[in-house]
Amino acid sequence: MKKILIIAPSWVGDCVLMQPMLHRLTQRHPEVQLDVLAPSWTEKLLRQLPEVNEVIDNPFAHGAFRFTERRDLGKRLRAANYDQAIVLPNSWKSALIPYFADIPLRTGFVGEMRYGLLNDARKLDKKKLPLMVERFSQLAEEKHKDISRPVPTPHLQVNDARRAQALEKFKLDSHQPIAVFCPGAEYGPAKRWPLQYYAELAQKLRAQGYVVWLIGSPKDKEVADKIVALGNPQAVNLCGTTDLDEAIALISCADLVISNDSGLMHIAAALDRQMLAIFGSSSPQFTPPLSSKAQVLKLDLPCSPCFKRVCPLGHFNCMMQLTPQEVGRHIPIRQVPS
Repeated sequence: MKKILIIAPSWVGDCVLMQPMLHRLTQRHPEVQLDVLAPSWTEKLLRQLPEVNEVIDNPFAHGAFRFTERRDLGKRLRAANYDQAIVLPNSWKSALIPYFADIPLRTGFVGEMRYGLLNDARKLDKKKLPLMVERFSQLAEEKHKDISRPVPTPHLQVNDARRAQALEKFKLDSHQPIAVFCPGAEYGPAKRWPLQYYAELAQKLRAQGYVVWLIGSPKDKEVADKIVALGNPQAVNLCGTTDLDEAIALISCADLVISNDSGLMHIAAALDRQMLAIFGSSSPQFTPPLSSKAQVLKLDLPCSPCFKRVCPLGHFNCMMQLTPQEVGRHIPIRQVPS
């Protein structure tokens, strides 16, 4: 049996986008065991992927070097006798653990000059592989072999029991049309549609018969509280109260998802929910929501995408000029219950 260690990305959305790569590995090696080294906040997502055998905690915060600790973890992993490691992040430090684990085949893109740490180092052709999901999938193939297109989309399934359990825990009713708002974006404020706009859109949806749930991390609670306070007392703020598994179950109930470019956007796409995905500083040419039910809303301004955490010009026009009225035009009209 072939054993492969995947060094996962640090972001939830990127972990969703690696699923087609995992699936391709199971096609190529039907008896493969895929273990994933990943940050703790992605564990509950990864355990829902049928391709994953085990999730190993990656204790190193994003950007942390900690050479000695990485070396020690690599040495501890030697006992697992992995045949191959696939390193998805492009950083030099991310390739240290499989190197010290003495994994004989270590695959990844060259990234930060990782020759030596990787002995199956590949040069990335960004024009040939514009999408992140394609780049990940390429690493599941033999060197110099092209991926098959189209790359399958990520797919998550939630069974009725998990969905009912989450609804019961949070005392939620799923009989009305449900609009889920995902107002956060971990990367930075330049990816977040203004909270005042979310508040205005929530009122419009309420008039159309929707109930609005706000889902996100504890960092999003303050923003969600303000959305509720701005004329939306019926909206349910769940930010910071759910774990990732529960958030996935609740998003699976949604008739409509409104989301920034975030990890939850990719989760909603993998759940095949009808969605409006709002892009500002980032680009759907790189990490789009991979679902036929997702509509990307963006303004093609000369300054975007800038890929900055904060608007470098100070005006934030890529989001400020994408008004609630414009976003609202893409929402299916529902009859107000009599």
